[in-house]
Amino acid sequence: MRLTDRLPGLALLAGIGLLGYAVGTVTPIPGLVAAVAIGALIGNTRGYSARFAPGVRTNKLWLETGIVLMGAGIAVGAVLDAGPAVLGLVVAVVVGTVLFVELLSRRVLSIPEKLSSLLAAGAGVCGVSAVVSVAGSIDAEESHVAYASAAVLAFDALTLVVYPAVGTALSLPDAAYGVWAGATMFSTGPVAAAGFAYSETAGRWAVLVKLARNTLIGVVTVGYALYYARRADSGQLATERPGLAAVVSKVPRFLVGFLLLAVLGNTVLSAATVEALATLSDLLFLLAFAGLGLGLRTSKLRAAGVGPLAVLLASLVTFSAAVLAVVGVLF
Repeated sequence: MRLTDRLPGLALLAGIGLLGYAVGTVTPIPGLVAAVAIGALIGNTRGYSARFAPGVRTNKLWLETGIVLMGAGIAVGAVLDAGPAVLGLVVAVVVGTVLFVELLSRRVLSIPEKLSSLLAAGAGVCGVSAVVSVAGSIDAEESHVAYASAAVLAFDALTLVVYPAVGTALSLPDAAYGVWAGATMFSTGPVAAAGFAYSETAGRWAVLVKLARNTLIGVVTVGYALYYARRADSGQLATERPGLAAVVSKVPRFLVGFLLLAVLGNTVLSAATVEALATLSDLLFLLAFAGLGLGLRTSKLRAAGVGPLAVLLASLVTFSAAVLAVVGVLF
């Protein structure tokens, strides 16, 4: 298909994405959520003509490319700086959160498997970044990506207010508060804001711990890709266990790019280059989320119900309390 056939749809995605970004700069609504909401409003009311469809369908390409570029910002050095005790806490929180959310979602609330996995990644690792990374690796439904992202961002807004208030009420030491926020809040931006709102020392600890946690995004993404690839093979060949090579061959190719840029970002790329790639990744996510919104149907969101929100709330309360008890001993 020619580029000219895609231009109308690309222009539509860009327009929605830029409008979402503008909304995010003047309101408390995150730009990605605004882009999804604007796209969903158009898709569920006026819709768009067939000439826009080829360009709109490129949204998955922008999502995958954004994930690849996001790899450059994975700060492996933060793992070494955090120290063994904090690193052990980070790993325990990520593993525990992922398992907790998966079990509660699937066994108790009967939430669809792939939506459960998106919620687990978002809560356990690094918010929307983990949601979109895992979504690309398991071919999740666009409605599930939009729902999980919006739910995570809603809790980001909530914790941004609640954490400093709780820390102040409990008179937490700066380092303890920073580790607590970095280990349990969902997304990096709110962690930094809540940390530095408490104190300079708390902010540095919060960002350090959150970056250490973020480094596990590659492990979680590849793990989910292998899990669902093996599930797919098992379903096709019930009497024959799929070999590792067959499973690995089904891992999305963009994950290789993500891991390669993660290596380059921690070895040869300059800080300015990493920052530029992060900015480009954010812009591509705006295009991708605009496309998610255009394809989103509100009936699917209503069908999902409040279960995903309940799961995230239960996970946040459980691990926030547990980590709070641990940091009370460590600090």
